[in-house]
Amino acid sequence: MIRIQGLRKSYGRFEAVRGIDLHVKEGEVFGFLGPNGAGKTTTIKMVAGLLKPTAGSVRIGGIDTATDPVGAKRMIGYIPDRPYLYERLTGNEFLSFVGGVFGMDDDAVASRGEELLAFFGLGNFGDELVEGYSHGMKQRLTLSAAMLHRPRLLVVDEPMVGLDPAGAKLIKRVFREMAENGNTVFLSTHTLEVAEAICDRVAIINEGQIATQGTVKELKDLHTAGGGNLEDVFLELIGSPDDRDVIQVLREDRHAQS
Repeated sequence: MIRIQGLRKSYGRFEAVRGIDLHVKEGEVFGFLGPNGAGKTTTIKMVAGLLKPTAGSVRIGGIDTATDPVGAKRMIGYIPDRPYLYERLTGNEFLSFVGGVFGMDDDAVASRGEELLAFFGLGNFGDELVEGYSHGMKQRLTLSAAMLHRPRLLVVDEPMVGLDPAGAKLIKRVFREMAENGNTVFLSTHTLEVAEAICDRVAIINEGQIATQGTVKELKDLHTAGGGNLEDVFLELIGSPDDRDVIQVLREDRHAQS
């Protein structure tokens, strides 16, 4: 579903992404992990067609985003880390606006919008102004908008920020169900437990390059001799000695309290 080859992005002399090669298959949840400043969001924006690469290519479902950006974007639902919502619109009006961007007719938007709002617990709030929604409700409206046109690929940057446990559980279930139905989820998150629980494969990026990629089990076997978790893999590849000391102290505190 996603094929990235030789992807680079430079800002003047600074190279944020430095030659990434990545293949994300149909029907999988793929985790894209890394520390702050590693190049995650820059890569995600190039995948979503919001940034033009300095070099290399991104193909979505076989379509090159450089030669046919509109065709590629028709297959993508995108949720940024800081979604922007038109708060003076109602939930239904916002979905109608998004549906118009994707060329959906009014009946299709109304039917699909009603279905999604009900599923995400917003069925009674469709006619309420978005400015009155809680943070979690806005997150669920954003997800509804991204799924409105039934995308084959959902690109998500930090989906769990600010969600309560029930909301986070619901969104994790949505991602898994999308993959089981043959669609693809490309997911960036700082929550390693989430990645370990729902991702079929993961890649860890650091300083603009892929440090490792594979299934969670493969990465555990390769980097922790099978005896750790994804957090241990991450710290082995990315973390400084100070990071490891802090994590160890926190773990000892948790064990002492249990």
